[in-house]
Amino acid sequence: MKLVRYGNPGKEKPGLIDAEGKLRDLSAVIPDITPDQLDDKALAKLRKLKTDKLPLVKGKPRMACPVAGVGKFIAIGLNYADHAAESNMPIPKEPIVFMKATTCIQGPNDDVMLPKGSKKSDWEVELGVVIGKPARHVSQKEALDFVAGYCTINDVSEREFQLERGGTWDKGKGCDTFGPIGPWLVTRDEVPNPQKLDMWLDVNGQRMQTGSTRTMIFGVAKLVSYLSQFMTLMPGDVITTGTPPGVGMGIKKDGQPAPVFLKKGDVMALGIEGLGEQRQVVVPFKL
Repeated sequence: MKLVRYGNPGKEKPGLIDAEGKLRDLSAVIPDITPDQLDDKALAKLRKLKTDKLPLVKGKPRMACPVAGVGKFIAIGLNYADHAAESNMPIPKEPIVFMKATTCIQGPNDDVMLPKGSKKSDWEVELGVVIGKPARHVSQKEALDFVAGYCTINDVSEREFQLERGGTWDKGKGCDTFGPIGPWLVTRDEVPNPQKLDMWLDVNGQRMQTGSTRTMIFGVAKLVSYLSQFMTLMPGDVITTGTPPGVGMGIKKDGQPAPVFLKKGDVMALGIEGLGEQRQVVVPFKL
């Protein structure tokens, strides 16, 4: 299934995308796509619905983050060897873990706002993993059983805040609008192998990132198992799993660093195989 939330901010409704790619309303079935709707039993009930009997949604409403009430937004850094190389950082021996503030979460096509004082805002297409049931000290073998589904994420990052202002990476990762998620939550039964997904990102129509989850250093099962050793993963928690090469700070010209960062009016477009596409316009800071 492809589960969605649609509508204006604060007034989102639950829905799903049917086999013909049409948006259907789930409001009469469930109040929202919340963490308690993500376990295997709840998803099985939704899977049994006769989708052609659900109301069609007219027009092209705004798409929201497909999960309401995300509890933790956990991120993994330098999880592609070639991205680590372009960042001039060593390949990690264990996953690098940081947090993105849940206040940065937004819809997949909402504007991305440059933070106040931003000089080095950057793009990162990433595979998102949504947890479906509590995971605590789970093995790598059983880890995927705790996943509700997958989604596309743009891990927007302010590199100066992240790398030049001391402390942890979090301050450059959780700025308002820096967490576009969606358009869909694709349940795990439709993604039999999350390590075989192509991914891409364009800026102003120019291809910047081309990659595949095949080249992740630590795969999804490893990450879920690893994180569950340090914290209980709860339904609705989101893990964003790292980005392939092609970010702005890694751009070189004639072998020399020539970074390019986001500016007002830029348009980011990105997607992951089977998980849908996003599009964001970059706008200036506004309180």
